[in-house]
Amino acid sequence: LQKLIHLLQATDDPLIQEQALITLSNSAAFSVNQDVIRNLDGLSVIGGMLSNCVPKVKEKALNALNNLSMNIKNQEEIQVFITQVCRTVESAPLNSDVQLAGLRLLTNMSVTSDYHQKMINSIPCFLHLLSEGTERTQIQVLKVLVNLSANPAMTRHLLRAQV
Repeated sequence: LQKLIHLLQATDDPLIQEQALITLSNSAAFSVNQDVIRNLDGLSVIGGMLSNCVPKVKEKALNALNNLSMNIKNQEEIQVFITQVCRTVESAPLNSDVQLAGLRLLTNMSVTSDYHQKMINSIPCFLHLLSEGTERTQIQVLKVLVNLSANPAMTRHLLRAQV
């Protein structure tokens, strides 16, 4: 895992980045690896890939963070990327793999109310995706909205959102 994280930092080759992110994502299926990746500063390295202009690399980074977000300590570090993930969801092509990967990560990050405030500005986007997206996109957006609606502090924001 340490070598994969180092490789991710050391290369500009999108194909290598994509493969390293896939491997890290698969490794994150095991809880012990989630801790190891966090302790090796892997979350910030993977999060840095969200700025990559290659859609496949960005998608794989979102998938890896999604798998890593199943751990509360990892969520504490991943939460710094929520605003960037929301912007990615908003700017990605409608129904794209990048958009869906971002929505899946936001679903996991919104299971508890700890980070809902960071998603408020994206509520209009979520509602737009609900009306314009394909069924896959709609289902993923609904998961985020259901999580947000479980928090009474979000009611006003959800009802006042301009669509």
